[in-house]
Amino acid sequence: MANNNTQEPIEKQLWKAADKLRKNIDAAEYKHVVLGLIFLKYISDAFEELHRKLLAEADQGADPEDRDEYRAENIFFVPPSARWSYLQSRAKNPEIGKDVDAAMDAIERDNPSLRGVLPKVYARGNLDPTNLGGLIDLVSNVAMGDAQARSADVLGHVFEYFLGEFALAEGKQGGQFYTPKSIVKLLVEMLEPYNGRVFDPCCGSGGMFVQSERFVTAHQGRVNDISIYGQESNQTTWRLAKMNLAIRGIDSSQVLWNNEGSFLNNAHKDLKADYVIANPPFNDSDWSGALLRGDARWQYGEPPAGNANYAWIQHFLYHLSPGGQAGFVLAKGSLTSKTSGEGDIRKALVEARLVDCIVNLPAKLFLNTQIPASLWFLSRNRANGKFRNRRDEILFIDARNLGHLINRRTLEFDEADIAQIADTYHNWRNQNGNYEDVAGFCKAAPITRVRELDYVLTPGRYVGLPDEEDDFDFVERFTTLQVELAAQLAEETRLNQLIRANLAKVVLASTGSANGGSEV
Repeated sequence: MANNNTQEPIEKQLWKAADKLRKNIDAAEYKHVVLGLIFLKYISDAFEELHRKLLAEADQGADPEDRDEYRAENIFFVPPSARWSYLQSRAKNPEIGKDVDAAMDAIERDNPSLRGVLPKVYARGNLDPTNLGGLIDLVSNVAMGDAQARSADVLGHVFEYFLGEFALAEGKQGGQFYTPKSIVKLLVEMLEPYNGRVFDPCCGSGGMFVQSERFVTAHQGRVNDISIYGQESNQTTWRLAKMNLAIRGIDSSQVLWNNEGSFLNNAHKDLKADYVIANPPFNDSDWSGALLRGDARWQYGEPPAGNANYAWIQHFLYHLSPGGQAGFVLAKGSLTSKTSGEGDIRKALVEARLVDCIVNLPAKLFLNTQIPASLWFLSRNRANGKFRNRRDEILFIDARNLGHLINRRTLEFDEADIAQIADTYHNWRNQNGNYEDVAGFCKAAPITRVRELDYVLTPGRYVGLPDEEDDFDFVERFTTLQVELAAQLAEETRLNQLIRANLAKVVLASTGSANGGSEV
């Protein structure tokens, strides 16, 4: 048993232990308790690393308690009463909840960028001090080396894993702050945001930004070459995003919150982004559309007041730079709907040569909905020279047969699935790409064909059915089936005969027994 435990990744070990301590606390509430502690551990580790270095340089004039020393290194200053070592020493104290809340307050006072972000939920009556002390001891075990970068990477990975597990535990509500990791990775791999401005106007817990930065790093780029802009209308979710980004060392100063949301209160009015990556709410009927008639963003048609899908599409386009690209998740119904002028808007988007690629997704990918989903990719300039001129065609990919179940209700893409879809898109889009249509999976359809199908964008209408295997012999298969069927009939006949023979014996035996009895 101990052997298995040591082989399990640290984030899984921590999750099991933390979930055991949850007792009767709702997952939606408990996530702030646990994620807040992981964040506190992260900033304390980073602080302590520099603190030790400054102590060693004290004879050269360095001051380990000077806040400016930490600001210069982009590290949060942690006052003595909020340092992890102090809190850990008090983990068994009945007042530990008040100590942690006070620590969160103290950190916010000394770090303006964190004001209003950190949870102060630790002194509440439903959180047992013993369990809180157990959590503090648990998170203390996350230390995986002294180097700040290593600690940040491990803690960031744990934070991200916990976000996903809490989203699963919350079910439908959890999907509002968390987009499944494999979907985020697919969007980023397809768009390839190497440099420029990345925008997500419904950013949830910030997963799109984390993945974008990770993509740049993985491809030997410079993280400072991209800048992120975001907006979130749920303050609790915005706090998670700020912590998620801070734990990665990502500047979140332009990730903004207001409770009116992106449509009514557009926080980045003048932004023209190089990339928009987003997962907006599906089929949102409560988006205040009636208040936004004639808005400047509706360049391709007035979106219906009862459904925000085409409002989101036009909001994304409004914020794209002249060479910008967008990749986003949308309900599959958006590919075919003609309700309240949606079909006319879709036609206008196609004729404006903005639609680049559509990907049909399998069911069970999302935690908060069973509504079938699709990915849209738009591009402002599809003949820009960076890629080949593809203005007069659209790539359709049907990925419904990809992915694997991770539990009874949830499916995800693995690395091979992501590579298959992304490589297909890149081979079609790139100047020297090696693209070929694959029946049942992908089709580069001319705009003329899209017109013929009345601007319906469902990939299944274009990709056709998979080709049968070349070596399939119909006559041979038919003959085999005939032989199998004849064998089955013969076996059934034999069994019926056996049953009839046995029944006859039973009848004879019972008749003889009755006669014998009368003679006695």
